[in-house]
Amino acid sequence: MARKSEGLGSRHKKIMRFLIDFQKENGYSPSIREIGESIDVKSTSLVDYYLNQLEEMGYISRENHISRSICIKKEIESKESLASRVSGAVQKAGETIDELLQIPVMGRIVASEPIPMPASDMNYFDPESSIEIARSLLPAKEKIDELFALEVQGDSMIDAMVNDGDVVIMKRTNQAANGEMVAVWLDDKDETTLKYFYKETNRIRLQPANPNMGPIYINNPASLRIMGKVVMVIRQIQSIAA
Repeated sequence: MARKSEGLGSRHKKIMRFLIDFQKENGYSPSIREIGESIDVKSTSLVDYYLNQLEEMGYISRENHISRSICIKKEIESKESLASRVSGAVQKAGETIDELLQIPVMGRIVASEPIPMPASDMNYFDPESSIEIARSLLPAKEKIDELFALEVQGDSMIDAMVNDGDVVIMKRTNQAANGEMVAVWLDDKDETTLKYFYKETNRIRLQPANPNMGPIYINNPASLRIMGKVVMVIRQIQSIAA
């Protein structure tokens, strides 16, 4: 008889499912006749033919072609298992899509010497501007509705791996701990800047991360408003290449 070179046919699959279920229920293999009844085939030679093919394809083994000596070497995937696997893959794909978050881009922040900047500049992007971020990249504790993005202008934070043209993801807050990178607004000067925050005895120190720039001292802490603190930096390709 010619060896079957193609994949499992419908009868092969029915036989395999019957063999698996029968052995699980009874602890031994079915007879040729019982296998034939399961696939509605009366010819024992035809059943034996299908079993030979399954043996050649490596699904079963038999001792001298004795029916009740059938040993299952590998199982076929059940419809339920296949459906579950497909459903899982679809669910995982859906979770991946859901994981892409839209963070609104609110404007530009200066990372150099503070310069006058009208309040409207913090919203110079159109209301639809946003940047996509994978949820897995953000700290798990951060609430999405508290995040916004700013484009960086200047090089005062280059040693903190923040370059001109990069984007920083900010968390809205009006408080900061020493050493945190924050976006601040200086009310008395209508100026904004991105710096490390340090609260000293009688003043606030805004520390750049650039050895060529000195700190900015705020002697009246009430004139400084913290707009948010950095939770993530998205570097631009040209910045990395530079």
